[in-house]
Amino acid sequence: MRRATPWLLGAVLVLAAGAVTAITPTDEDVIGPTEVHGSFGDAVESRTLIAAATDATFTDEVAVPGADWSAEGNWLVVTVIASAAHTEVDAAINLATLAVGDRVFQTSERPKATLRSSPLRLGVDTVGTLAFELPPDVTSGRAELRLTSSYVTAELDDLIAIPLELHGLPRTPSVELDDPELSTQ
Repeated sequence: MRRATPWLLGAVLVLAAGAVTAITPTDEDVIGPTEVHGSFGDAVESRTLIAAATDATFTDEVAVPGADWSAEGNWLVVTVIASAAHTEVDAAINLATLAVGDRVFQTSERPKATLRSSPLRLGVDTVGTLAFELPPDVTSGRAELRLTSSYVTAELDDLIAIPLELHGLPRTPSVELDDPELSTQ
């Protein structure tokens, strides 16, 4: 029995170490965002934002008429209605991404007439667009629109996630982007 005791004790320690490893959260679990999932067209409320994606279209060109700016490419333009959830302090969509499979695209900073970083009001909807400049091969499949008030990354914050079916979206030759405006509804 004396010879078996160290082996049994070793086996118990190995099993205990495996159990501790299995229940230890990953870095993503510890500092990753708290995701709030919703549906396209429905309002989704997170800690800092209330947002609904109401329209999406592919286009070959986006233009900002007042700035005499335009750019050609494979663009996805998403119309979003957003407002502040509880306070107007730091209430804005500062990071908007589109996840398509393993690829993640940030909203373009080139057109200035988008909802990105526009201040949001409490109880008053702001309607605006987000423009994503995508590679030519991204025209179908499932995507997820991700919105957060955090800058750069959504670590330790909330994240609104809205699924999007790309293959059924219309394509237009050109879309003019207007400045975000307060809703009158």
